[in-house]
Amino acid sequence: MAFIFTVTKCANEIEEFRYRFLDGEVVLYESIDTSFTYLDKETELFKVVNVPMQDTIEKFVQLATVTAENQKERFTRPVENDVYQFSALPWITFTHISHTDFGNREKAQPIFDWGKYQEREDKFMMPFAVQVHHAFVDGIHIGKLADKLQRYLDEV
Repeated sequence: MAFIFTVTKCANEIEEFRYRFLDGEVVLYESIDTSFTYLDKETELFKVVNVPMQDTIEKFVQLATVTAENQKERFTRPVENDVYQFSALPWITFTHISHTDFGNREKAQPIFDWGKYQEREDKFMMPFAVQVHHAFVDGIHIGKLADKLQRYLDEV
């Protein structure tokens, strides 16, 4: 949950990550919330949990944890336009990941994935993938996100 907060905080600071299509028009959201997958360890089934962004990591982690644990439905509503989508693969490392978008040209929510972390030469390494709509986000913006994210993580 803390990583979801951190990525959302960093992405919200970059305007290009907050653009979306809405009814054929381009809109800029002031702030973006979260939508993430959460594994029910008993059933091994995922559910999609939607949690509004909070102003502190502690508030977000608490709200996200309670929401995820108490939510019974697998999907509570369609994924809204004003979210970042998150999915974790903590069992594997990867060098590439891709999501099917079913040809929806107006689907512009960034998708963030991360995998199993490993310790190498006294550093923790974790695969992190970003899928964006190229009409709004270019490589330079992903680079800015990576820099912000690394700086934030270095401080904690």
